[in-house]
Amino acid sequence: MFSDKHLVMSAQSNCNVMEFLDCQIDAIEKAVIKEVKLRYPFEKLLTVPGIGNILGITIMLESGEINRFQSVSNYSSYCRCVSSKKVSNGKKKGENNKKNGNKYLAWAYVEAANFMKRYCPQARSWHQRKVSKTNQIVATKALSNKVARACYFIVKDQIDFDSKMLFR
Repeated sequence: MFSDKHLVMSAQSNCNVMEFLDCQIDAIEKAVIKEVKLRYPFEKLLTVPGIGNILGITIMLESGEINRFQSVSNYSSYCRCVSSKKVSNGKKKGENNKKNGNKYLAWAYVEAANFMKRYCPQARSWHQRKVSKTNQIVATKALSNKVARACYFIVKDQIDFDSKMLFR
């Protein structure tokens, strides 16, 4: 593919590093899955497209008991899926603390949103509509909020994921 031998060597080196890291990631995932199992209320998270064992375990461990959140909006706020600005009469009046909440849950739900738009056609089309109105980052964060809200109800009510309910 490359005419220069140095570029070929660089590409082969990069491929070797990626293969090595894939092996290391697989070993870490196997060790984590061996030590930690999804508890009963969180097993239904695996029905969400884009959430596998590792993201499910991360969400379970970082969320704790789901009943400690009085409403889905409290959970969404704790997951850093909503903005922290104060608006009155259409004017910005300040911002709350952006560091409130759990940064690991924020990461997990953004990852789940990225995987969901890859594997779920309804999520992909919803995301594309949102991107046409805003930008890529805002659209992904909005999708992560939808995923977090859906996961709250999936765990709390013990129901399977239904894309028709999420993307009406």
